[in-house]
Amino acid sequence: MTSPAPASTYRLQIRHSFTLHDAAALVDYLDELGVDAVYLSPILTASRGSDHGYDTVDVSRIDPERGGEDGWQALRERVQAAGRKIVVDIVPNHLGVEDASQNPQWWDVLRLGRASEFAHWFDIDWSRGRILLPVLGDDVQLRVEGDELHYFEHRFPLAPGTFTAGDDPTAVHDRQHYELVSWKRGNSEINYRRFFAVTTLAGVRVEEPDVFEATHQQIVKWVDEGIAGLRIDHPDGLVDPGHYLDRLRDVALDRWIVVEKILEADEEMPRQWSVEGTTGYDAMREVNGLFIDPAAEDALTATYQRVTDDRMTIADHIGRGKRQVASVLLRAEVRRIAALLDRGGEPGARERIERGLIETATAMDVYRSYLPSGRNHLDHALLMASARVPELNDTLSAISDQLHSPTDEAARRFQQLSGATMAKGVEDTAYYRYSRFVALNEVGGDPSQFGIGLAQFHELQEKRQGEQPYSMTALSTHDTKRGEDVRARLAVLSELGEQWARFAEQLGTEESAETFAADHPAYASLSRAYEYLIRQVVIGVGDVERDRMHAYLEKSIREAWDGTSWDDPNAELESAAHALLDHLYDDETVRSELESLWQAVEAPGWSNALGQKLVQLTMPGVPDVYQGTELWEDSLVDPDNRRAVDFVARRAMLSSLSSPPAVDATGAAKLWVTSRTLRLRRANPDAFSGYRPLTATGPAADHLIAFDRGGAITVATRLPVALAAAGGWNVTTLTLPPVRDELTGATFSGDTPVADVLGTYPVALLVKLA
Repeated sequence: MTSPAPASTYRLQIRHSFTLHDAAALVDYLDELGVDAVYLSPILTASRGSDHGYDTVDVSRIDPERGGEDGWQALRERVQAAGRKIVVDIVPNHLGVEDASQNPQWWDVLRLGRASEFAHWFDIDWSRGRILLPVLGDDVQLRVEGDELHYFEHRFPLAPGTFTAGDDPTAVHDRQHYELVSWKRGNSEINYRRFFAVTTLAGVRVEEPDVFEATHQQIVKWVDEGIAGLRIDHPDGLVDPGHYLDRLRDVALDRWIVVEKILEADEEMPRQWSVEGTTGYDAMREVNGLFIDPAAEDALTATYQRVTDDRMTIADHIGRGKRQVASVLLRAEVRRIAALLDRGGEPGARERIERGLIETATAMDVYRSYLPSGRNHLDHALLMASARVPELNDTLSAISDQLHSPTDEAARRFQQLSGATMAKGVEDTAYYRYSRFVALNEVGGDPSQFGIGLAQFHELQEKRQGEQPYSMTALSTHDTKRGEDVRARLAVLSELGEQWARFAEQLGTEESAETFAADHPAYASLSRAYEYLIRQVVIGVGDVERDRMHAYLEKSIREAWDGTSWDDPNAELESAAHALLDHLYDDETVRSELESLWQAVEAPGWSNALGQKLVQLTMPGVPDVYQGTELWEDSLVDPDNRRAVDFVARRAMLSSLSSPPAVDATGAAKLWVTSRTLRLRRANPDAFSGYRPLTATGPAADHLIAFDRGGAITVATRLPVALAAAGGWNVTTLTLPPVRDELTGATFSGDTPVADVLGTYPVALLVKLA
């Protein structure tokens, strides 16, 4: 079976400090690494200074800050000369509107209102009158400059004929097609669709044929120029993702297409979508779980509950987080849908409908339905909402038919609402509150599933091979909360329960703890579950720059939205949290326990990191390597995971490797494993065309994950602490055909001691000999 899918991809974050020209200069290194396709973050013109590119402001050209057309052509030439491919990330759901002057379509809509030729581009509720722009602070000082209205650094157009020299700026403002209001009113009153709750990203109506064509001109050009594939950002925000993907397929022809679709553990991607698969969060969940000890769940749960006094389940936290998000952050969206459902009933009906929508969105067990597909999820959510709030039963029954109708505007908008509620309520709220074991609290993760056993993992991969053999697999992305090797180190904690428990409760000597609490009285109000999270992350990242940890703390504690938040920061509480972080590093007693744990997780963490990397690179699917992760990876949530990568050092190290390097702090062993695996996948794709589980025999069999992809055999160690405690591999054997290890050059055949196969590394990549 032929496929347009590349053998592998390598994700590069393109920005003003790393342009397309820089990417072009890196092609020879990526080629030597074994990469098949260069995978680019969004490259259309974004807001000036944007570090990520998801805030496109001009769809008609490649961003000059990112290298522009010249950089694009330079990259194409280098890639073609090397015989490699290009994959590009595109953003169909929204455009950046933070600075209206940078977005010509948005600027025209603000200037002319519904008379603008671009008015239908944006998902605006015109029944509400003027476009509400929540940008004002406490100090409202408007001024007219030329044909623009200015508010500090913000600029807005003035409609023709609405101003004369010397007019009062407030009066001029009142004549416009937009209304500037306090930023605090955005979440409850905004009248244009946003990306989640981000008011600076306005939803785009790509369901309109001319809007699709206008916003995809560059994509069509890239297809004509021969790009290999497209990564689609956030399709769940669209009115009809399936219809959009059908239209995209019409213009993208036979190109490889993957979508950023977050699947729940038991959810399948809609089969009618004309794409090769997802961007790999489902695979990440499976690989992560393989290196966590399921037998540790009860003990670690007991420790968590004892230390934090949090008796809630992750389901409880998700319910609270989603309800809070739908009630507060997404209130404007709820009100817009309720207005469509309210048929002028009795007093109080609108409020009851809003409550019903909030409860139903909270009860959705997946991101969204794709009506008529997935109506069973909506049925379940309506039943759950009715059971939880019986007084809403009549209201929910009354709106059920509309919510089930694929053509009803309220139903279409509810599907968009439920996805945003899930994303913000789970990943950005509940996952920072429930910290039983944060290695599981990842995008697309399932904190209720404490590890994945061998049989289940094999079953999942056989299904992946049969149904989505060209779906992307990933270990790190620009959206992961913690980098892949941070999670690998955290997985070791599932084997170090008692030692972890000591550190989880340790605040120093009694005198030191009392002094700290007295000096920081707000510490008493700090969630113990959040403190539990921070202590785990400190273990997971190791001894890194402290300012990075403080930056992570600020973002994570505000995301948790428990005592402090982005909209209403609690300075005293956050100061106490920062002081706690410093205390963990500076108190002699706590520091001693911390260093002991760092030492305990180091070697097994390296083993896990190599194991999960090899498994991800060789399992069914198209493996992606996120920039820089060919060496040890200690990144935290963005923007930390978009830090500059030292490619000079990586290039030099790769060139110097002529024999298997030691597993040590340099990360050279990970580079060796990554490069040899990528090269094999690219050179011999037929060796990765199937999937067959292999089972070891002997007392340590459960510590070995092994599978045959059709000529390439993966062997990796799992649960290394328990393995060492039991005396190692002992007489455990693996039956092999004649094979050669790509990593060491060793050959094996027949009933082979695992200790021999894994004598150099905790992993092996075996290739069948002719």
